Amino acid sequence: MAVFSFPEQTGFYKGKVRDVYSISGDWLVMVASDRISAFDVVLPRPIPYKGQVLNQIAAYMLNATRDICPNWLRTVPAPHVSIGKKCDPFRIEMVVRGNLTGHAWRTYASGKKELCGVALPGGMKENDYFPRPIITPSTKAAEGHDEDISREQIIAQGLATAAEWKVLEDYTLRLFARGRELAARQGLILVDTKYEFGKDGDTICLMDEIHTPDSSRYFYADGFEERQAKGERQKQLSKEFVREWLIANDFMGKEGQTVPVMEDEWVDTISKRYIELYEKLTGSAFHPEDLPENEVYSRVVKALDLLKN
Repeated sequence: MAVFSFPEQTGFYKGKVRDVYSISGDWLVMVASDRISAFDVVLPRPIPYKGQVLNQIAAYMLNATRDICPNWLRTVPAPHVSIGKKCDPFRIEMVVRGNLTGHAWRTYASGKKELCGVALPGGMKENDYFPRPIITPSTKAAEGHDEDISREQIIAQGLATAAEWKVLEDYTLRLFARGRELAARQGLILVDTKYEFGKDGDTICLMDEIHTPDSSRYFYADGFEERQAKGERQKQLSKEFVREWLIANDFMGKEGQTVPVMEDEWVDTISKRYIELYEKLTGSAFHPEDLPENEVYSRVVKALDLLKN
């Protein structure tokens, strides 16, 4: 994917799957690439339309939650590009969980009954619903892995004031409730997700992508209770199938391991699965677009001009 140079550009950051451009210190241009990562490793081949899928899901979800809290997004000038306000980020991720799964389950199964300062109820099975959703924040590490952190530690370390935490907590729970409503309409259960917030002046804003398969876990609602009763695995809607393929081919991102060869057929399969994710989450048909780089550039420049004026 091309690296652009936009007018009044003041910074550029290449993430695992997105390229982020700072404009005049006020705006961010986020270009969602077709790169795909797993186990903190970018896999060797891009996945057609993955960037468009994730960008359009994120835009759909941000617009569907704008009444709950302000967010950074202002416009989507191209299928895989979003432009919005540059915010001063809180160095924490607001991880919210409705079910006992993933990291929370592993912690629970190890015998610990507390996570990020939150007490976990006794007698739960994997994937059971919590009596009410819980927030288990993590630090937003510049390097290395994020780490669990409690509300008390966040305030004590100055990562957020007590007043700011109250707003973050309120927004997080309300956003998760909306996410669950949207998922339920599509026959899904939003199991867990994460939100990132920042400040635009004195205003706390929602940042980044939300409720996408890369940042969230979904279960299929149909048959959920029956599978729980039988102790069976839940059907997931996420990119877990990519991780499972890597594990089956002896790759988990560990030193000395080699990423398996991604044949054309497998790349095509992943692309189709991402498109299926889009259509299931939004209830709308996916319309792939292939724009030349000069068209993407001109659309972004035009959108920035409109925002600045």
